[in-house]
Amino acid sequence: MNGQTDATIPGQVVGLAIVDDLVNAQQVLAAQRAYPESLRGLWEFPGGKVREGENPLEALEREISEELGYVFRAGQEIVPPAGKPGWPLDNGMTMRVWTGVLIGADGVGSDGAVLKPADINSGTQPEGADHLEIRWLTLDQNTEEAVEWIPSDKPIVRALVEATGNMPTFC
Repeated sequence: MNGQTDATIPGQVVGLAIVDDLVNAQQVLAAQRAYPESLRGLWEFPGGKVREGENPLEALEREISEELGYVFRAGQEIVPPAGKPGWPLDNGMTMRVWTGVLIGADGVGSDGAVLKPADINSGTQPEGADHLEIRWLTLDQNTEEAVEWIPSDKPIVRALVEATGNMPTFC
């Protein structure tokens, strides 16, 4: 955590940067929005709004279950800009984002083993789902341009790539 309390903050959104490995991440899961129409077709980290009485990680657990049907193990928070309660979004809300790995399907006993990209199919989602498509992306300096991210997610993508050490260093 970044020192923020886990109290509900009005207008707080949470997201999960689903990676293939919490220690040596090489891939990240991107989800293509189905709605609202203004965001349809753009890519994001799965997640959603924190409800009254939920702490951010409880909200994230609920959202990932609803959107993807999986449970996860959270890693580190992708720290927002200094002094901010989260990453600023275009609608005036803020978003806190954690890295995480998927560990099983909702309602199915999981042995805690991390699911790898081959276990989670990319592609079209069922009718009525929150996303049109999910896709595994290589986590590197090109991730930000690999798909058309929601503009406010681009700095988070950049911070994720930097935090995982998958950016080239120039001397």
